Amino acid sequence: MSPRRVRGSTSRLRVPLLGVGVGLRVPHYAHILRERPRVDFFEIISENFMVDGGKPLYHLDCVLEGYPVIQHGVSLNIGGPDPIDREYLTRLKALVRRVKPAWLSDHFCWSGAGGAHLHDLLPLPYCDEAVARLVERAHMVQDFLEVRFALENTSSYMSYTQSSMTEWQFVSEVVERADIGLMFDVNNVFVSSYNHGFDPLEFVRSVPHERILQIHLAGHTNLGTHIIDTHRGHVHDAVWALYRETLRLAAVPISTLIEWDDEIPEFEVLMAEVERAKREQALALGSPAGAGPELDPSTPELSAGAALGARGWQQGGPRETAAGD
Repeated sequence: MSPRRVRGSTSRLRVPLLGVGVGLRVPHYAHILRERPRVDFFEIISENFMVDGGKPLYHLDCVLEGYPVIQHGVSLNIGGPDPIDREYLTRLKALVRRVKPAWLSDHFCWSGAGGAHLHDLLPLPYCDEAVARLVERAHMVQDFLEVRFALENTSSYMSYTQSSMTEWQFVSEVVERADIGLMFDVNNVFVSSYNHGFDPLEFVRSVPHERILQIHLAGHTNLGTHIIDTHRGHVHDAVWALYRETLRLAAVPISTLIEWDDEIPEFEVLMAEVERAKREQALALGSPAGAGPELDPSTPELSAGAALGARGWQQGGPRETAAGD
């Protein structure tokens, strides 16, 4: 059986509520700076602005004049075999001082080895050794950056035979023992549940909700045998249902971001997703305690994911098969 998870403090992380925001992307710069739309906050990919000057920082400064901005990174390589790059951390901290984000995040992943960067968010083995490594490194990063730090659960397409716990147990152990936040990507929960054949509701219900400081929502691409986290298109209904369940369990509003990074639409389309997120949040927090999400396990995406679990990729560690054996 997987290691037991001993909860630390159950008090909620002290971070501001920012509302519902969107990613700051180049195709929308002109509209944002000209129209100054009513957006609660923007999220940037940190690496795009870790430069010494030029247009990226000019546009960032213009946005900072009117909006809160959160930083989200993709290159920390916190789970990689190499020491964390101190030059990278130094440049990241310089950006933190410029942006003054309420928090900063990266991913539960590894992305390089031997000095080579693989430009992907690769999954980790879910075992005690990996927990201990990430706890030490996450605690160091948060202390160095002097800002609340969070890690995001990633979508995955493979797993490890060395895993001895589920992903949600692994995520929970790390964020509680390192005293960091959880950047909870609900779409990634759904994508991985389909690919590995586990119950997405168990993931949503098992993480420490008091440590969730932000939620990510995005579209994905279903290829039948598996789902790819493409950040393309509208958020799917099953993901909205998981979002409502997350909020019901948290029992408070949580800052939420709409991610749309492929085939980026007009800004008005993005804002329609923002408005839906606000409606879903109001619906979830107005629902009776204990009311479950409207997530039908017979829907094509969920039923296909369960079927794959018996013969396809397996969520690491001991688990029941799709047949319940």
